[in-house]
Amino acid sequence: MRTLNFLTAAAVVLLSACSQQGPGDTSPAAAATAGGNAASGTPVIGLALSTQNNPFFVELKDGAQKAAKDAGVRLVVVDAQDDPARQISSVEDLIQKRVSVILLNPTDSSALAGAVQSAQRANIPVVTLDRGVDGAEVASHIASDNVAGGKMAADYLDKALGGKGNIIELQGVAGTSASRERGQGFDDAVAATGMKIVAKQPANFDRAQGLSVSENLLQGHADVQAIFAQNDEMALGAVQALTGKNKKVLVVGFDGTPDGKAAVQNGSMAATVAQQPEEIGRLGVETAKKLIDKQPVEKSIAVPLKLLTKE
Repeated sequence: MRTLNFLTAAAVVLLSACSQQGPGDTSPAAAATAGGNAASGTPVIGLALSTQNNPFFVELKDGAQKAAKDAGVRLVVVDAQDDPARQISSVEDLIQKRVSVILLNPTDSSALAGAVQSAQRANIPVVTLDRGVDGAEVASHIASDNVAGGKMAADYLDKALGGKGNIIELQGVAGTSASRERGQGFDDAVAATGMKIVAKQPANFDRAQGLSVSENLLQGHADVQAIFAQNDEMALGAVQALTGKNKKVLVVGFDGTPDGKAAVQNGSMAATVAQQPEEIGRLGVETAKKLIDKQPVEKSIAVPLKLLTKE
């Protein structure tokens, strides 16, 4: 009987431990308790990323981790691997752990609304990073002005092409605010010029898909002078597609990742609209800390953009 009791107790402990680890959790399980504080008394902040396969979000996470260390809070990072269902499950797990604040970079702006509402019902504030959510209130939204960034890319091409030319546009993940806003800013600005967008198609912010989509679109639209990609990963895929074609096509990306900046410097990309992902991560943690300390926060925090060219 003593052996049976021991095995039963061990099974309970094991199941309890398993429940602490959420889908995509890349951090050790947090020993969180009700009220949003860890058993040690250290506040716990959850960071739900869309993916860590993109250098932009790795930089964002790095900025958040540095800020968390400086602020004396614990950061639990979960990776959705670009799967909305997985991210919803991860956010629900962070709610169960009773983290103090959730920093959310949504995989899909609409699909995550329900998860944000669940956090609100649990009195856990949510701060969105880089991408917003549709249909749910958040405590604060921290992002670049993506509409202005899209216009910045169009203005650059307008000047570089002398006000006329054919353009291919590579779009990001459908349903994300970043893709929608960058496209809106770019398309509206191009419409006011003599330039023409001859084709646009999603490549999901992914380099490999940027390569394959560019190859397909270039076959049907040989007379193009520029490609605008809504992030640097897709722009780098477009550069690969253009390699060996001996054709002058200006490629403009978005984000300012290390690979994107290097491509601008070596001339394979004409420009990139540079964000500051580390700054977004840092501001996310600082805003979360203010919420923990019951201090007021701004509803919307804009992080400056700048156009990077070789000159």
